[in-house]
Amino acid sequence: MHSPHLRVDGVNVALVHDWLNQLGGAEDVLSVLHQIYPRAPIFTSIYARQRMPAAWRAWDIRSTWMDRLPAVHRYHQPYMPVFAWVWAHYRIPADYDVILSNKSAFCIGARGVRPDARHVCYCLTPTRFTYDFDTYAQRERIPPGASAILRALNAYLRRWESQAAQRVDQFIAISREVQQRIRKHYGRDAIIIYPPVAMPADPPLGRDEGFYLIVSRLLPYKRVDLAIEAFGRLGLPLVIAGDGRDRPRLARMAADLPRRNVHLLGRVDDHTLHELLAGCRAFIFPGAEDFGIAPVRAMAYGKPVIAYAAGGALDTVIDGVTGALFRPQTAEALAEAVVESSRVTFSPEIIRRHAEQFSAERFIAALVTAIGG
Repeated sequence: MHSPHLRVDGVNVALVHDWLNQLGGAEDVLSVLHQIYPRAPIFTSIYARQRMPAAWRAWDIRSTWMDRLPAVHRYHQPYMPVFAWVWAHYRIPADYDVILSNKSAFCIGARGVRPDARHVCYCLTPTRFTYDFDTYAQRERIPPGASAILRALNAYLRRWESQAAQRVDQFIAISREVQQRIRKHYGRDAIIIYPPVAMPADPPLGRDEGFYLIVSRLLPYKRVDLAIEAFGRLGLPLVIAGDGRDRPRLARMAADLPRRNVHLLGRVDDHTLHELLAGCRAFIFPGAEDFGIAPVRAMAYGKPVIAYAAGGALDTVIDGVTGALFRPQTAEALAEAVVESSRVTFSPEIIRRHAEQFSAERFIAALVTAIGG
């Protein structure tokens, strides 16, 4: 059954998202896109209802036959070539003016039945699986046998994705890093609209309870291990909120520290997260991300961010003003940045004002203008 479609100034929009089986930055963006177009359907490859927010069950989410594949909701990575095949043959119904894809993988291939339907791609990144397979395989811990088979398909998938990118009418990148990748891998130009970050309405600026904070999914590429090693050397208190498959290894590292000054809390509720962000001295961001919503959220609380100088952090952290950038990506460099930042008096008010340029309101205004609705 098709629900009514939202029209904003005459623009009829369909949303497209690669897969819905986990929560992350891509899903944060999708949630705001749904706020803009609350009656627009969301076309996706798989939808694990039980793993997504309960409120989403009221949304018009339309998945494919891939939902029936064995264990696909929990382990989607080995099915990557199948995702590409599905999106290559997917057609959005004829009654949409704009197809807005929220793309991290192969949904860039989605096309409308209507030849004049415009495809606007909000590009989180060109697909890591095709353009940076070794990093992807290590990050997702793909078994060697499966990795060899998947690697053999990459040349075909790169060609297909590059061709699909030529059919996109407009690219929007989430950062300068992603803008450069779009130009490199697709040969296309892109404007930048930074992802939306929820701004606390009236954060208690200036609180400092003496601890440093990480809020992250605990995955190897996030490099939380560097922070544990650095703070083990410094002896300063570090609190880590979040969960993920790297948690057992990180917990062992923390337990081996002589001063036991690193504490893993696991996943926390919204109230606890608010208190952590309000009370921390600074936010630690040791990984390289395409954008990185977590450090901007910390800056919305007036907190300086100590970040590895790569990816989206180069767009969001002003060295010496809203935090500190460190390189190389080592525990030694991070520890040195923590010590150096402790000698700087940061202004919570200036940091908060800087964060506001990444608010959901500014994202919505810029995106609607870009789409023309």
